[in-house]
Amino acid sequence: MTCIRSSTETCGRGQVGTERVEPERIAVELRGSLDNIRYRWERTDDWTARELGIAVHAESVRIHGFVDGNGRTTRLLADLVFLAAQDAEAIAETYDWDIDKRRYIALLRQYDVTRDPQPLAEFVPVQRLDDGENR
Repeated sequence: MTCIRSSTETCGRGQVGTERVEPERIAVELRGSLDNIRYRWERTDDWTARELGIAVHAESVRIHGFVDGNGRTTRLLADLVFLAAQDAEAIAETYDWDIDKRRYIALLRQYDVTRDPQPLAEFVPVQRLDDGENR
């Protein structure tokens, strides 16, 4: 499997730096992280729906950092969370994942350090679902 992390950082199922999520801990770590994100979403108003979906995506990648296999899954998860968190009266949007990979990976690494989804959310564009070009 290919890792998105550089060879000077922890590679494999884990985080940048000295921390590492062992394979047998992935489910527990992911559940804890997603519970923390849900708690924050329900009790604060400092994230947009767009940032919430990106936080879920980046946290999932942080815990299970392989590009083989989980990239599509974490992007789908981000889209589903983003859709569920949007105002039901608004025209729905999804992320447009056709992005510059180098910048994307750099922003994922930044998230690993800061846990701030805003820069990555600003980088990943969105598209309206009612746009005829997206059908």
